[in-house]
Amino acid sequence: MRNTATRLLASVALGNAALVAQAAHMVADATANAFGNPSPLLGAADRRAFQVGNSLFKANWVEAGASASGLDGLGPLFNARSCSSCHLRDGRSRPPEPQERERHGLLLRIGVHAEDGADAPHPAYGGQVQDDAQRGAKAEARVEIRYESRKGAYGDGAEFELLAPSYALSQLAYGELGDRAALGPRVAQHLVGLGLLESISDERLIELADERDTDRDGISGRAHRVTSAVTGNLTIGRFGWKATQPTVLEQVAAAFVNDIGITSPIFPAETLTTAQSTLAADQPEPEIDAKKLDRVAFYSRAIAVPAPRNLADAQVVQGRSLFTEFGCAACHVPSHVTGDVAFHPAFARIAIEPYTDLLLHDMGEGLADGKRDGDATPSEWRTPPLWGIGLIETVNGHQRLLHDGRARGLAEAVLWHGGEGERAKERFRLAPVVQREALLAFLRSL
Repeated sequence: MRNTATRLLASVALGNAALVAQAAHMVADATANAFGNPSPLLGAADRRAFQVGNSLFKANWVEAGASASGLDGLGPLFNARSCSSCHLRDGRSRPPEPQERERHGLLLRIGVHAEDGADAPHPAYGGQVQDDAQRGAKAEARVEIRYESRKGAYGDGAEFELLAPSYALSQLAYGELGDRAALGPRVAQHLVGLGLLESISDERLIELADERDTDRDGISGRAHRVTSAVTGNLTIGRFGWKATQPTVLEQVAAAFVNDIGITSPIFPAETLTTAQSTLAADQPEPEIDAKKLDRVAFYSRAIAVPAPRNLADAQVVQGRSLFTEFGCAACHVPSHVTGDVAFHPAFARIAIEPYTDLLLHDMGEGLADGKRDGDATPSEWRTPPLWGIGLIETVNGHQRLLHDGRARGLAEAVLWHGGEGERAKERFRLAPVVQREALLAFLRSL
């Protein structure tokens, strides 16, 4: 249970952040390559495995029967041809502009509103809209995005504007949507420190959870219990916008089959509905073998965390304090120590500062998109880690934040908080401009 002692420890760790500006798992890189470095914890042999995984991460998959041996099996329906299509330079994607022909970076989960509230796939389009296809096949649909302006003001009268997106599908190729369809937009997240997040113990996450808000602080984070595709056991999810995958390996395998149409030993079947059954190719399964899948997962786990910057700056120091005072640290828990068990021995028992509790929180109707994921309701989202957030513009050339990229910067991301984040949002909104800028300076330092 989240309690006063836990919050105090988090606050103390946050206050001492300047003392660990570059820990053993961090690299001092604030360039466009900041999200692409191997962890300093890796030895020489591990770095070779990292490079192999990197090459597979960047490789374009091709249709079955092509000459690229070992990289064929793309599709038949897909969203991207490579992992890096969406995670450019291992970073964060953004929603496409209307005129962009290549629309990688935002995908739509799809389902139907089941009477029992369950997460049910769509009968014609499955669980994800694939907007590209092999030659001779039709993409499922084209995603259309519209934005509605929502005006607001800070406590001092300064005005701001938020953009509320809505989504529609056109050029439907496999049947009608029906009136119960639910869409859930998702942008790709930056990939730093995944192996460290995976190494936080389940016991730590259970300790932080307070599903019934027994301490009456308005925060009721809960662990998302999911069924592992590897073990078949019920376990805690921690990856994806709604914590739907328990391990990096399963997250990678799910991305291969859903985003690229590449089957694996973990997900050996194509994600085709009955309406798409004629698209099934006479292709040996799985299309990526266990060794290659493991190398991509190793690479994804072992990307270094960029060191925070400007921690001695007076504005950043003030912002660090306000991060706790406003209540941000209640969900974006600053510090953890990884557990005794990790994917690599060097990643065990490491003090880290990712600014997340990896739990689901109800963020209010403003961020709800109508789509359940597993047991996560439409308004529940996993607390995203904040390490590296200040470098997204440097790496990827944009500042689009939140699960669908609607926020055009850090301030808008804060202002979209509702539900359990409402109190912290209001403290930020009503604060003097000097304090607001200090908080944003602190976030940019991460």
